[in-house]
Amino acid sequence: MFYFDSHCHLNDEAILPFIEEEILSCRQAGLKAMLVIGYDVKSSRLAVELAHRYEEVYAAVGVHPENLEGLTLDCLKEIKALAKEDKVVAIGEIGLDYHWYKDPEVREAQKPWFVAQIELANELNLPVSIHARDCTEDVYKILKEHPVHAGAVLHCYSGSVESLREFAKLGLYFGFDGPITFKNAVTPKECVKACPIDRLLVETDSPYLAPVPFRGKQNSPKYIPFIVEEMAKLREMEPETLNEQLWRNFTKLFRVKHG
Repeated sequence: MFYFDSHCHLNDEAILPFIEEEILSCRQAGLKAMLVIGYDVKSSRLAVELAHRYEEVYAAVGVHPENLEGLTLDCLKEIKALAKEDKVVAIGEIGLDYHWYKDPEVREAQKPWFVAQIELANELNLPVSIHARDCTEDVYKILKEHPVHAGAVLHCYSGSVESLREFAKLGLYFGFDGPITFKNAVTPKECVKACPIDRLLVETDSPYLAPVPFRGKQNSPKYIPFIVEEMAKLREMEPETLNEQLWRNFTKLFRVKHG
């Protein structure tokens, strides 16, 4: 049984110094593919470098809403150039974040960059990986007004079941992480059960959000089996059967031809 991680940050400073050991441990855990996500220009470059270096690694490039300070159109030109590199399969992670940003002007300033990167993805016929925290209504509105032509995933989905159903009507996928293994994560567990099975994705967001029994420690793609197992339990499926469907979803959205 092999696994994959549809959203991780092997380009993070906490992991990079030990990247060889990390890749080896992921291989030993059965990881067949890992999508390394950029969150600014530098991390996007690193994601592409890792994709070129390791067979299992694919890259997404983009600028996260927490990293918009100093962003220019020239930066987006570099993101566009990186997006044309071999094994770059998405634009991301992009989106909105209202959790850390309460000022209405700051929130409003995030929107044009989100739209600009959606337009870039559409120009290049690439899917997008979306960060959406405490901003469900605005993300939905933007996606209605600026549809993503090649598909999109709401990474680390944290909304309600009702919102999931509305986003699903737009054709979106939904990524779930370690928090679904937490005992008191009632809504995320309900969302896993309610998600259309052909829109379900598994991810770690490593080095963040480690699943039980590693909660509070540095996360890793090698912990994906714990998340898949919990997903299967919630959906009352055999882990192998669910994992096959998750792989089909991943390869369809990101057009990965691996294996």
